[in-house]
Amino acid sequence: MNPTDHFHACSDCSSPVVDRRHFLKSTAATALGAGLGSAMPVLAEAKKAAPTSETLVTTLYKSLSEEQKQKIAFPFDHELRLKVDNNWHITKQRLSSDFYTADQQAMVKEIFMKLHSPEYAEIVYNQVVHDSGKAGFGDSSIALFGEPGSGKFEFVLTGRHCTRRCDGDSVEGAAFGGPIFYGHAAEDFNEAPDHPGNAYWYQAKRANFVFDMLDGKQRKQALLGTSRKEQQYKTVKLTGKKEGLEGIRLTELSRDQRQEVRRVLEDILAPYREEDAKEAMKLIKENGFKNLHMAFFKNQDVGEDGVWDVWQIEGPSMICYFRGDPHVHAWINVKKAPDALDKA
Repeated sequence: MNPTDHFHACSDCSSPVVDRRHFLKSTAATALGAGLGSAMPVLAEAKKAAPTSETLVTTLYKSLSEEQKQKIAFPFDHELRLKVDNNWHITKQRLSSDFYTADQQAMVKEIFMKLHSPEYAEIVYNQVVHDSGKAGFGDSSIALFGEPGSGKFEFVLTGRHCTRRCDGDSVEGAAFGGPIFYGHAAEDFNEAPDHPGNAYWYQAKRANFVFDMLDGKQRKQALLGTSRKEQQYKTVKLTGKKEGLEGIRLTELSRDQRQEVRRVLEDILAPYREEDAKEAMKLIKENGFKNLHMAFFKNQDVGEDGVWDVWQIEGPSMICYFRGDPHVHAWINVKKAPDALDKA
């Protein structure tokens, strides 16, 4: 797909801008439909009176028996709370097992759905089902930290290509309540260069549009060799550095190029519910877009087609790392400020 197919002239500034709502929704839905056979319809707008993920977490916690709490409930400051990985289970008990009642299983699914935007909830859910084997979403595991309704708490759901959090802003100055992970192996473990059917490949297309905007000198700064290794939390450990990060610093970009990087960040956050996406962008803005660096990695170019499968946007207190080789793994960690690093 040609990126320019989704651009139009802005009447206010006479420069190309992205009709991103159409682009993101159509490309993600089309991709997932191709990968899974058919795309489920998007969720309808939730009514204002409908419960939130936070209220559902409280209801779920209250429904747990003492035996259940002993195995999946932990103190808020437990070291397990901020763990993140690309394929893991935070507790041994799977959702599909008889450890949970049918009502509890339904609540967990609803919590998950409401953590995502109406446009993406079904798409993301289907991706998790697809990547989780025969058990589907039921292969996921959960843990609860703290006690909802009486202080700090956090709900964490994990599985293959999935780490999601719900904290009711208990974790101050940390978007999503801590680092999250998402990914997809659509048609095969080793995906083709154009990643057919991948629910998240649209993000790489958007990032590559920025690369196409760069001039020769800028590309030399932005295009590097081999990317970072995936090492659980170390993958998204924040440095606090404002300068000297990998890639090109946004101060080296023109105004329209910087605006496009901002749009890429918005696109990365598009699958998540509005309040979480807004909080993440607010924290990134407070720490300064000028401190962000963008990098692409040529040594992991699937198919050697010059469309960079691995790239990242990093600042002193945030990292969005996208690894599309051999299939998509993506990591997000956004915090308030360097002096708050690793204190949440």
